[in-house]
Amino acid sequence: MTNEDRACDDKTCNKSCASCDKNTKNRDPKELLLKPHELNSIKNVIGVVSGKGGVGKSMVTATMAELMNRKGYKVGIMDADITGPSIPKMLGLNQRAESNELGIMAVESKSGIKVMSINLLIDEERPVIWRGPMITGVVKQFWTDIIWGELDFLFIDMPPGTGDVPLTVFQSIPLDGLIIVTSPQELVSMIVKKAYNMAQQMNIPILGIVENMSYVKCPDCGREIDVFGKSKLDEKAKSMGIEILGRIPIDPELSMLSDEGRFTEFKSDYLQSAADKVEKILK
Repeated sequence: MTNEDRACDDKTCNKSCASCDKNTKNRDPKELLLKPHELNSIKNVIGVVSGKGGVGKSMVTATMAELMNRKGYKVGIMDADITGPSIPKMLGLNQRAESNELGIMAVESKSGIKVMSINLLIDEERPVIWRGPMITGVVKQFWTDIIWGELDFLFIDMPPGTGDVPLTVFQSIPLDGLIIVTSPQELVSMIVKKAYNMAQQMNIPILGIVENMSYVKCPDCGREIDVFGKSKLDEKAKSMGIEILGRIPIDPELSMLSDEGRFTEFKSDYLQSAADKVEKILK
């Protein structure tokens, strides 16, 4: 008896796994996609991923959202990092999301970016001590139950790694592309390949890669110092066949604005080419 023919673990099921409608192996991946809230019209969805934490994925997400916002597009951010949310703090959002009989409204930042995060639903200092199914369930609800309205771009700040939540997003939400975030350390570069391979296996287009903490600029002479050693981003990107969208230095101003909830006031153009690339995929 093959794995496809054997009965599943559901004791009430009389079907073989091959014929059961719970079997996803032979189903069209599009059948797994969830429908957004009926009041939503979201043209493009971009995921921001990393192989590990601490590389600045949320900062890249917020930067991309604000750059597209400045181009005149309607933009939203789904903070899918349920156990480590940081987007509301960066954008200065500390109010609770409002709800009505139709659903929960996304919260709008001062610059006009719509945001949904677990920190807009519960106290920001309250730890989320949930198992995987509860976390993935919330992420699905961010897509199906939240009222985003009309958006040109929805950026999804995903948790690091290749676990439950990234898999849920890849399978449940129609992604138009991914931006991979890395840093110069060799260890991080190695782990990035895992995120790249996962995207490849899930047939999600990769728009390119962004290197954060790429260097620090000397305030006196302007020389760029490779704090983490010489970057190997060029050869890594070439080996994976993906485009380099930008390099972000260690910038004290970005850190200060993030801590003060004024991130959208940044004036740097580190990811302008990335924003131009994303603009080209607008449906």
